[in-house]
Amino acid sequence: MKTMPTRIALLGSLAVAVAGCAEFRFPDITNGQGEIAGEVTMTSVILHSRLTVGSELVEGDLPGAEGAAHFELSTTSDFEDSFESDWMRATPGNDHIVKTQIDGLNSGTRYYYRLIYGPDRDLVRTGPTRTFETLDGAEVASEVSFVVVTGMRYNAFQNAYDGPDKALGYPALATILDMRPDFFVATGDNVYYDVPFQAAAKTPAELRKKWHEQFVQPRYADLFAEVPTYWEKDDHDFRYNDSDNTGDTEPSPELGNAIFLEQVPVADPAAPNPLTYRTHRINQDLQIWLTEGRDYRSPNMMTNGPEKTLWGAEQLAWLKRTLLESDATFKILISPTPMIGPDDAEQAGRPAEGHDSLKRDNHADPAGFRYERDQFFDWLTDNGFLEDQNFYIICGDRHWQYHSIDPTGFEEFSTGALVDGNSRLGRLPGDPNSTDPDALIDQPYTQSEPSGGFLHVTITPGERPTATMRFHDERGVLLHTVEKVAR
Repeated sequence: MKTMPTRIALLGSLAVAVAGCAEFRFPDITNGQGEIAGEVTMTSVILHSRLTVGSELVEGDLPGAEGAAHFELSTTSDFEDSFESDWMRATPGNDHIVKTQIDGLNSGTRYYYRLIYGPDRDLVRTGPTRTFETLDGAEVASEVSFVVVTGMRYNAFQNAYDGPDKALGYPALATILDMRPDFFVATGDNVYYDVPFQAAAKTPAELRKKWHEQFVQPRYADLFAEVPTYWEKDDHDFRYNDSDNTGDTEPSPELGNAIFLEQVPVADPAAPNPLTYRTHRINQDLQIWLTEGRDYRSPNMMTNGPEKTLWGAEQLAWLKRTLLESDATFKILISPTPMIGPDDAEQAGRPAEGHDSLKRDNHADPAGFRYERDQFFDWLTDNGFLEDQNFYIICGDRHWQYHSIDPTGFEEFSTGALVDGNSRLGRLPGDPNSTDPDALIDQPYTQSEPSGGFLHVTITPGERPTATMRFHDERGVLLHTVEKVAR
């Protein structure tokens, strides 16, 4: 019979061996894309991560790793009195992504969370601490700020940017993190499946690679570690430029929608029929609406008129109903595509399959979906949204920043492209090659030089609450400010 010291020594050696075995069995299994908190409400959040082999691109992609994982949450950074999600499996079928909706949270509360992961439940590591804060809701008057972006085009960054910090990723992401917004809204064109054209992504693996090459950037992981997100999709992260639901060109509409739902925390993964249009009451003074512009649209080539719709009947009915139900001081519709513009009158580059050169993609285009837009603006006017409801539109899609006022009086703020190499100057009212050749739109601001950037919105409570829209370039330089005092 061995003595006690010998037994302890043997147990210690065994523990070291097991630890060494653990390192040997999964030395490179990690969370190489960080974590993302999405769709935060007063009482819930969707937490998302991906198990990977290391955190560096291999032949342009970040390989996934099979394993098990769950999330640990707490209201304190030391994780006392923490609670855990159910265990999940990371498999090739789900692109090694683990994602779950956490319910039963307290409103207006900061939470800390981390990923517990490994090849199986008995052999795990603990990831870094991340954080998010739940929404205050309709009863609380509080200051809130958020950032809205579009056009996160990886190959434009790779081709145009040569700074010494290139390996860290998009400079605008570090700029946004320094501002510490309460949340981040991505309006679509989060990736570009159809760029470069000669190597357009069409298969599930090719589509997924587009997300991997972006989310592996350290600046994405740093930003999303502290700032929760809301996601929309548009043409380039659905199928291809100006795409609708017609045609046989890959990727199919079904695949494009499935990959979007897989790659970002936008809908409860357990929902049998997930919807990507939704509204969130942020606090007493702010409610936002996030619309879906691809899944329900009529064919782009259909004649513009009463039967043609970008939103679909059910979404439009929901939008009107929830707008009428809201008593938020400011009501902001965040649209993947412009409603006012002006936009280009013709498509840039090669027209999509089955299309001519005339642009028919959005609500600002006369041959597109302007009839639906005009009918919606009439409805808004009839229901007082122009007079005293403080209703504004923020749009993505366009590669330049602007503030435009429609002849009806409704106002739109375009975020511009996040990536400098993806930016350009826009069309001015009165440009014969624009969707406003007669200069009916009043445009108090548009960029005079192309640059990447974003829109930073701050809602400030008070006797007369204010909404301040700040346009920034990717390094944070303030380009223009618009302040709206509540009517």
